[in-house]
Amino acid sequence: MKKLVPLMIMVVLQCNPVLSWGQTEPETIKLPENKFQDYFYEALKQKAIENYDKAIVALERCLKIDSNNATIYHELGKNYLAQKDYKNAYTSFEKAHHLDPTNKWFLVGMYDVDYATKNYTDAVLVIQKLIAFDPKFKEDLTSLYMNTGEFDKALALINELNETVGKSDRRESYKIQILSQGKYQDTEITNLEEQILKYPKAEENYISLIYLYSKKNNIEKVLETAKRLEAAIPDSEWAQLSLFKNYLVANESDKAIKAMNIVLGSSKIDSKIKHRIFNEFLIYVNTHPQFTSDLDKAIAYFADDSQVNVAKEVGKYYHNKKQWDKAEKYYQLGLQKNTTPDVESGLLLLDVYTQMAQFDKMAKIADDMVELYPAQPQFYYYAGLAYNQLQQFKKAKEMLETGMDYVVEDLTLEINYNIQLGEAYNGLGDTNKKIFYFSKADELLKKQK
Repeated sequence: MKKLVPLMIMVVLQCNPVLSWGQTEPETIKLPENKFQDYFYEALKQKAIENYDKAIVALERCLKIDSNNATIYHELGKNYLAQKDYKNAYTSFEKAHHLDPTNKWFLVGMYDVDYATKNYTDAVLVIQKLIAFDPKFKEDLTSLYMNTGEFDKALALINELNETVGKSDRRESYKIQILSQGKYQDTEITNLEEQILKYPKAEENYISLIYLYSKKNNIEKVLETAKRLEAAIPDSEWAQLSLFKNYLVANESDKAIKAMNIVLGSSKIDSKIKHRIFNEFLIYVNTHPQFTSDLDKAIAYFADDSQVNVAKEVGKYYHNKKQWDKAEKYYQLGLQKNTTPDVESGLLLLDVYTQMAQFDKMAKIADDMVELYPAQPQFYYYAGLAYNQLQQFKKAKEMLETGMDYVVEDLTLEINYNIQLGEAYNGLGDTNKKIFYFSKADELLKKQK
């Protein structure tokens, strides 16, 4: 009985070959659409594990089934791009776009290839098509214009975006770069003038305009713009520029000083403008000396200015006017600004002491400067002159003889050296050397004529 069951099963199987085949057919013979899906999913799986070659093979099998499928071309483009096969990537994305122009991602693929290959000119054309799908792509277009050097288009687009979506740090950086080239500044000035008419309460437009006029050294336009700002926004720091000017003209000194201090203390206002304001106040103080203390306080605002020693410049102002006591005061302030006094300040101060006949101060400063600048013959000369006047002839002779070695191609200085050496030897009672140096000075004077 146990052997009967397997025998019966065998008979059944032998008698039903068609049934047996029919049960296995769905697993071995697939419809084309099922093959397409299998190839597509295989491509996605292989791409996920970065087997791009296998993914491409699977996608090409898909195309044999459906040669006009935009999605397959898009996937091909992504795999080629991952392999940095930019030519095939671009061709694939472009084919996808032609098959379905309504899908923005096919254009994005083309743009990615253009950007990766730095083909910015072509990227501009692609982005312009993408903007029709999403205006946010205008941000990318500004960068592309910067890369293609189309700064006029970049500037126009930056201004458009600033007005429609607000400013961004990147666009402002681009704008600074563009405006560093003078030929674009007039275009921006026109734009800012239009913005001021549209938005008269937007302070930043006035400030930007003032900055551009300052860059062009058009100070009159700077003041004119500041006056317009003051009318629109009276409490603006920049408005104090025009107020200061008006107060000076009206002799409203206290108000002018207050406005000046606001301007000088502002972190927003350009240093060129601050220097202009300070200079105007300096001229005012020359005829209104009762405000000298306010001038001195104003100098303190420039303590960290590494470009201009304001105290020294004030000293020069009074030096030219032969107001020696004031020149001395500000030169001394200027010397205090630097840890090491500069050559020019030292020479200017020594000239002032010469004019004031303050030879003891001259000798002290000259000695100090010789220590700092032992190869500068002018300082030895002033030391010799001072010691001669103080009747310290031996010191004068030593200084002058040492300094003479550093005189090179300066006829006037050489003449003065010989005169002072003659004076020193005269004081020391050495008549021969006195005559020698005075005679030499005469010979040099004849050459000078």
